[in-house]
Amino acid sequence: MKTHIHYEAAFEDYLRSKQIPYVAVDEAKRSAFRDAKLKSFDFIVYSDNNTNWLVDVKGRRWAARKNQHKPAWENWVTQADLDGLEQWERVFGVGFRALFVFAYWLQAAGEPPPEILHEFRDERYVFAGVPVEEYKVHARVRSPKWGTVNLPAAEFARCARPLADWV
Repeated sequence: MKTHIHYEAAFEDYLRSKQIPYVAVDEAKRSAFRDAKLKSFDFIVYSDNNTNWLVDVKGRRWAARKNQHKPAWENWVTQADLDGLEQWERVFGVGFRALFVFAYWLQAAGEPPPEILHEFRDERYVFAGVPVEEYKVHARVRSPKWGTVNLPAAEFARCARPLADWV
């Protein structure tokens, strides 16, 4: 976890405020596993539902787009994100699953219902989670040049749920 990244700091504040047990991963101190360089994740989040989550926080702005179009639920990740989290699931084993948490920093109208908002440092956020295994099934190439993939809007709406549903 990088404490200077406000999306990750807001997510950690959410976990604390809900008294959800977690461990923030210190990327600077992580060691390579079996000489493999795995893309790191941000948090280990412990849950009461027999699934513990290896969480990679993806910060996105919820803001008006060009020409005043409505904001979009951006959900792109890199192929390296997908591959790395799948490897970490194998390393941790039974009882651990990987979860992308999209942390949306709200800066536009048309916002989600207030019951899923989280306020942090006078800013507002929404956290939506998608398990990596489900994300991978529906992912489409976004940019071959940058190695990114994303979910089509309808698939994201079907797969993503508020963080509270996962933890």
